Amino acid sequence: MKKPTVEPLRYFVEKYGFDISEVDKVVCGTKYSALLLKNGNIGVCANLSHNVVTTIDYLKNLDLNRVENRIVLNAYLNGKFNYSNRHTKAGDIFDAVNFKNYKNIVMIGLFKPLLKKFREKNISVSVFDRNKKSSCLTDIALEMSYINEADALILSSTTIFNKSFLNIVNNMKRFCDVFLLGPSSIMNKDILKYRNVNRVFGAVFSKGDERVLDVIKHGGGTREFLPLGEKIYI
Repeated sequence: MKKPTVEPLRYFVEKYGFDISEVDKVVCGTKYSALLLKNGNIGVCANLSHNVVTTIDYLKNLDLNRVENRIVLNAYLNGKFNYSNRHTKAGDIFDAVNFKNYKNIVMIGLFKPLLKKFREKNISVSVFDRNKKSSCLTDIALEMSYINEADALILSSTTIFNKSFLNIVNNMKRFCDVFLLGPSSIMNKDILKYRNVNRVFGAVFSKGDERVLDVIKHGGGTREFLPLGEKIYI
């Protein structure tokens, strides 16, 4: 299977397009942005402290070099694909992956609930995060050397909009399973074409659920809005 050579957002917009007429509203909070499509689908994407313009007309000149545009496009693709994929299954990452089969597990992006599960099961994992401070994090200067030795990589889906995804997957060893994780995930089978990507874990919400938009608009994060949805994976 031929591997894509362009980063995912550019790949998806070139293949499937971006139809602004499908967008009903965009909201921006301190942690996440959310987009409501006119068919009721809700797409979300982490902000990482970036401010997103919520005026729909602003999106007419989509610029993939602007982070705030990439966030909205990521949310759009999230809402467009996550609800129409026939290949999705319900469950979280520990339902689908037996991490005891791996020797060198690396997590890029701190997922605290997931890290807690690893510790409860006495499974060792090294965690890196450029945007957070915690005693559980490994020195960021060692990130690429750890990635190069990993046989399992849990990769935050925020790496897609912040442009680090392609560099990471193209610079790891051949035999490493990549698991994309987070509500920002784009659940389209084409993402599995990228090097070493084994599974993608994300979320969906009930159509038109304004509670999700309100939580995000008022600064809520995954602990507040994920219970309103369902975890899925491909």
